[in-house]
Parts: sequence; structure tokens; C-alpha cells
Amino acid sequence: MKYLFLSISLVIGSFLSAGAQKQLDYFDTLSIGGIGQVISVKGMENSPVLLFIHGGPGSSRMNQADIYTTELQKKFIVVQWDQREAGRTQQLNKSPLPITLQQMEQDTHDVVDSLRKRFNQPKIYLAGESWGTVLGFYMAAHYSDWLHAYLAISSVIDQEKSEKKLISFLKKQATASGNTVELEELNSVKVPFENYRQIYYSRKWLFQYDGQAIADKDTSLIIDYLRSWADTWLPVWNEAIQRNLYKTLPKIKCPVYFFVGGKDRQTDFEIARGYYKKLSAPKKDLFFFENAGHSLLTTEAAEVQKIIIDRILTDTKK
Repeated sequence: MKYLFLSISLVIGSFLSAGAQKQLDYFDTLSIGGIGQVISVKGMENSPVLLFIHGGPGSSRMNQADIYTTELQKKFIVVQWDQREAGRTQQLNKSPLPITLQQMEQDTHDVVDSLRKRFNQPKIYLAGESWGTVLGFYMAAHYSDWLHAYLAISSVIDQEKSEKKLISFLKKQATASGNTVELEELNSVKVPFENYRQIYYSRKWLFQYDGQAIADKDTSLIIDYLRSWADTWLPVWNEAIQRNLYKTLPKIKCPVYFFVGGKDRQTDFEIARGYYKKLSAPKKDLFFFENAGHSLLTTEAAEVQKIIIDRILTDTKK
């Protein structure tokens, strides 16, 4: 009898084990655009796929991803992708040709399509942050039938206007405080940016205003980084910031959700709110974080995840 009971227990246990969801946690390399591009996959097997497109351009979020996805991994297969010339993809291989905006859009298309096929899901959830929203809006505009929903976080909407607003705002602050060095540096900035130093002056005084002044010991490192960054990315960024979604993308055919920081002047919060109001979409919502800045994905990580699970996932299942 004891052995019979044990046998029954083992059989029941095997059925329960077979029915349990498998937890996924691995890196992989996709062949995209002639090079290997690295993704990380975390979450529960057979869950909907949620792909994050990182900002920058050229700045991986992969090592920070658990900050804003720990809860999401219980409901989604969460995928992080290091774009060409960023993070693990850059470590694996260099882009053989100069990068263009068109190439980045094609890469995004190919990554999304690869995930659809890999996980046998005709539609996925797509989230873009900052620069990543440029690529995300491209997918939402042209491949909306591949998306359950598009999540736009700290969005690039009309970035040329946003950059000009920022410089004008900072100049007023400099004039009011009598900071002649700041005013002189900001007066040298042109939009679109002409060189790495203009980007440095713009961000230097923005961070100063936000209470995150660049330490003297870090100045040369940041300037060196921006000099190298501009060689690869400045033409791409300048092309992207001259797009105005108010004019070019008045309608999207999939659900769209905006996450906006009330103190975000890098991708101006008023521009984002204005675009949201004008945008036509089958479903849309805007989640406004009054005291958050440009990095709300990490600073407001708990609330962002709660909204995605409780509001967006529920809303798009209907």
C-alpha cells in the first residue's frame, strides 16, 4: 500500500509539474541586419511578449532592466534588446556600415518579427523609452497589426521644438541668476546640434538645473564620451529630431499609452501631452507623473509596472 501511494504521488506530481509555467532567463543572439544582435529574455513561458526598446541612442538598459521589470516578468516574457553599437551587441560585433535612421528602423522591424515567430505570437507588446520611442512610433505607424499595444515612455515627438524650448528656458534661468558662463555656453548651441560640445552644454546646464550637476572630475570623461558618441550617432539623432509627429503621424491603429514626467524638459512634457490629445487611436491613455523627470522608467519603476499589469494588460485583453 505504501508503494502504491508513492506511485500515485509521483504520477500526480508529474502532471502538476507538466502544467506549471516554465521560467525563462537567458541571453541569445539574433542575426539582424548582417550582424549578431543580443537580446535577454526573462519571464514566464507562454506569456505575452513585451519588448523594450532602449534610449540613447547607443545606451543599453540591459544591466538595469530588473529595476523596472521584476513584476512584469511574472506576467510577460520580457525582452531587452541591445541595438547595434550598444551594450552586448557592440561588444559582440561592430556595425560594418555607418548607422542610419532607416537601418535602425529596419533592425527594429526585424527584431519584432523574429520575436513573433520565435514565440509563436502574431502580436506583441512594444515599449520604447526616449530615443527608443522614435523606433517604436515607426513600428506603431507601419506595423500596428503586429502590436497588442505601444507604450511610449518619455517620448520623442517634436524634438527639435523640445530642444529649442529647453535652451530658451535655460537661458532665462541663466539671465535671472546672472550666470554669464552658462549664458555664453548656451548661446553657442544650435538646434539641430552641430557638434558634441553643443550637446554637452545643453545637457550640462539641464542637469545643473535638475540638481544633478556634473562633477568636475567627470567632465573630461563625459566630453570624451560625447565626442565618440557624436561620430556614430549625431547624424542619426539630428535626422530623428527633425520629425514632427503632430504632422506626420496623426493616427495610429493600435492602442497607445503614454508615460510622461511632469518635470521632463529633455523630451518636453507639454509637447507630449499636446500630441496625446491630438492623436487618434482605437485606445489611448496618458499616465502623468507630476514629480518625475526624463528617467521615469526607473525612478517610478514600481508604479509603471503596476500600470502596465493592472491597466494596460487588462485593457488590451478585452
